[in-house]
Amino acid sequence: MLSEEVLKKIKKIEITAKKIIDDSVTGNYRSHFKGQGVQFSEHRVYMPGDDVRHIDWKVSARTRDPLVKKFEEERELTVLILVDLSGSGVFGSQEKLKNEVAAEVAGTLAYAATHTGDKVGALLFSDIVELTIPPKKGKHHVLRMIKDVMSFSPENKGTSLKIALDSANRVMKHAGVVFIISDFLDEDYEISLKRLARKHDVVAICLEDQRESSIPQSGLICLEDPETGEEAIVDTRSSAFQRWFQENRSFEKQKREDLFKRCQIDSLVIQTHDSSIDLLIKYFKSRSRKRG
Repeated sequence: MLSEEVLKKIKKIEITAKKIIDDSVTGNYRSHFKGQGVQFSEHRVYMPGDDVRHIDWKVSARTRDPLVKKFEEERELTVLILVDLSGSGVFGSQEKLKNEVAAEVAGTLAYAATHTGDKVGALLFSDIVELTIPPKKGKHHVLRMIKDVMSFSPENKGTSLKIALDSANRVMKHAGVVFIISDFLDEDYEISLKRLARKHDVVAICLEDQRESSIPQSGLICLEDPETGEEAIVDTRSSAFQRWFQENRSFEKQKREDLFKRCQIDSLVIQTHDSSIDLLIKYFKSRSRKRG
């Protein structure tokens, strides 16, 4: 039984997610991704004016008639949303935790996909695959996804993007779109990401909180790793600590951006204080212009 507080949050996410449906970006949602394309339908006899590049020479040689391939637009796109439920998601210095933003983003993407008739599923993970929701259509299916992301209690607190990405490759039988919602605080997943990106259109949505980039100079504080439980006392007024923290954070961000470039995937950063809806709409429009 879900608590009243969780139910309120789910309802708020549902209402917020629906806003994207009325935006002009959703009507052209399909055009933003390469996964839909066209597929072979049948052969027919060549007619004057047909594109000679569509002639199937092997089949034409057998039938002794010039035949061209007839194509039709794929009517259905499969979208899979990977959601990181590791311990680092239970953090937020603003009104929302990172895992609440993850649920909002996942709900928005799911609504946008199902509104255009696409199938959408989800894979919730920590350092294991916690739950797989097979791609389906419909509002009730989307609501279930939001509820699962909001209320699911993961077994583990660690993170393994490699395991999640490899599992996504097995779930997605045909080319489609994969959204990865995570803070990407992990290592050694590049090979799995490249493998996934070769077949699918992959978008990395990076969740961050401003306190992960800037720590106030408040004196001695105890920091705890939410995934391992390891604790450390640091002096935030120390210039050496502040310098180390900023350099380390900048290095990790640059390493992540370089990895995405090598894998040739799009990425979007969403902070816990941002409007995820506005940033998603801005991203879709920007992507549409690039592919113009």
